[in-house]
Amino acid sequence: MSPTAVEIVPVSVSTKGPALAIGSLSTAQDGKYQTLISDLENSRTVERQMLDRLVDGATTLTPSTYVSAHVILTQSEYLSLLPNISFLLSQLHTGLTPLGTLHLLNLSASDASPLTSALTLSGFTLLNSTSTGMIAQKPAHSAGPVRLLNRKKTDPAKKKALWALSPDAPFTPSIDPDALLTEADKARPIPTCEPVLASAPRRKRACKNCSCGLAELEAEELRNGKVVMLDGIIDGTAVEVNQGEEKERLIQAAKAAPKATSSCGNCFLGDAFRCASCPYIGLPAFQPGEKVEIDFGMDDI
Repeated sequence: MSPTAVEIVPVSVSTKGPALAIGSLSTAQDGKYQTLISDLENSRTVERQMLDRLVDGATTLTPSTYVSAHVILTQSEYLSLLPNISFLLSQLHTGLTPLGTLHLLNLSASDASPLTSALTLSGFTLLNSTSTGMIAQKPAHSAGPVRLLNRKKTDPAKKKALWALSPDAPFTPSIDPDALLTEADKARPIPTCEPVLASAPRRKRACKNCSCGLAELEAEELRNGKVVMLDGIIDGTAVEVNQGEEKERLIQAAKAAPKATSSCGNCFLGDAFRCASCPYIGLPAFQPGEKVEIDFGMDDI
């Protein structure tokens, strides 16, 4: 097959210095790679490389050596190169001298579009894009390492002592946590309970040293004859029992217990499960259908 002419787009850059020609087996078989080398050798020395050796890492380019790099591939090879294009462009960026140019030849406009961002990310500046290829340039000055200004240097001896784990390291006394506490912090808190509410369920009996008001409420109920204490003892002290109307109510409720019908079905379970209007409030738990009897030996109700 006779060689096919390759269009090299002119650009206003220096042509002095060595050039790098990169081809593939396909472009070598159709003669485009040989034509490119012949055109370049008219004005400079040319180094030849195959694409697969650069992509596979079998060879590396000498930094800042070539004034121009020329890549000629088939359309399908440009598409298959896209996953590895960043690796190839980074090698070409290293091998080019400052202001060196990269020529991507035999490239259609549709295939050139995905390469534009890859060239920018690799540090190239796009100079020209035509229907047959693209030309990009390496900037004169590449971005160097970031330097920190006015950074305070640490004395190496102090840094070594700071991280030392040996007994010779400077000892920093620890803080006694008890010294941070005040006398109020060390005082034992007085146990308290939530305030008692007349409309809410409450405990059966006030605790010792009661501070929630339940003890005062029980004393008031005893004075008004609303609470029946069948054993006549509160906290180990004998008191006068005032049975009155409450005792009578409990007796009548006990007699009616096997006959009454519960609206919620929980009356026999005890006060914890009874509603506020339950007629059995104060009676012990019983089995449904059994006769309820009041044991006057109970300590409370």
